[in-house]
Amino acid sequence: MTFWSTWRMLRDVKRRECQSELGAECMRLKAIKSNTVLPQAIRDEAAERLHNGVPRYSRPNLILNMCQFTGRRRGKIKPYRVNRHIFRRLADHGQLAGVQRATW
Repeated sequence: MTFWSTWRMLRDVKRRECQSELGAECMRLKAIKSNTVLPQAIRDEAAERLHNGVPRYSRPNLILNMCQFTGRRRGKIKPYRVNRHIFRRLADHGQLAGVQRATW
C-alpha cells in the first residue's frame, strides 16, 4: 500500500520529481539542438545527450493533471488540483481557504 490513492498517481509524482530535476537541462539541450548558428557536431552531440542521457520520465508532456485526493483525471478545478466532487465537499465544510458557497 502506498501513500497515494492509485499507482497512476505514484507514477505521476515520480514524473513530476524527475521533471523538476532535469527540466532545465532538457530545455537547454533542446535549444542547442535547434540552434542553426552552432556547428552541426555540437548540435548532434546535444541531440544524442537529449535522446540517450535524459530519462523518459523527464518529458513535460507525460505529466498528468489529476485530482490529488482520488486520482481522477476528469472534472478538475485546476488552481486547487482536485476534482469537482472533492472541491464541493471541501468548500462546504470550509476546508478551502477563500472559497465559500455562492449566495444571491
